[in-house]
Amino acid sequence: MSGPLRVLLVGEDPLARAGLAGTLNEHPTCEVVGQVDQEIAAAEALALFRPEVVIWDLGWAADPAPRPRGASDWALLIAYAEAGAHVLALLAGAEAAAELWAAGVRGLLPRHAAGASIVAAASAVGQGLAVVDPSFTEQIPWPTVRPDGIPLEELTVREMEVLQLLAEGLPNKSIAQRLDISEHTVKFHVNAILRKLEAQSRTEAVVQATRLGLILL
Repeated sequence: MSGPLRVLLVGEDPLARAGLAGTLNEHPTCEVVGQVDQEIAAAEALALFRPEVVIWDLGWAADPAPRPRGASDWALLIAYAEAGAHVLALLAGAEAAAELWAAGVRGLLPRHAAGASIVAAASAVGQGLAVVDPSFTEQIPWPTVRPDGIPLEELTVREMEVLQLLAEGLPNKSIAQRLDISEHTVKFHVNAILRKLEAQSRTEAVVQATRLGLILL
């Protein structure tokens, strides 16, 4: 990727958008190229600003439950995803995570995430990776089918946590310390991950997981 990551901000609150834009623009690897609300059509916004990633701020809704697919802002979010845009959603809570995932959103972070974390997540989403905060993982129906259509065994939440740390290059001892479990348990989970992803090595497992959109950053 050459030059800063081009980001379009979408959200109902103009003050929140402006604050987020200021935070992101402090990072030299990120450039906010536009800010729009839910009244602007996805195709129009994408054509006008040509972003690499759309960051959608869902706000501090009093009732964060999934909304009907016919709701105007929900329909617009789906329109961005269906138009092929890489979307990173900022959520007030985990309640809407599954619905957003079903809509094609592959980046899910809490609204209180640090600017550096949002930039890193946006960059990963822009490269086609799935980025989901650990607090949302239990709500996500992870893929269980390989690109060739052959079913895979579903990874458990703990295996997903271990897989994420494998992707970060951590050895078993460090993974055990991070998750507060024994090295023996880590080895057990790693073996299960290798078997389920049909991989011969940790590196191959990470590559396979990336292809399936399972890597969490």
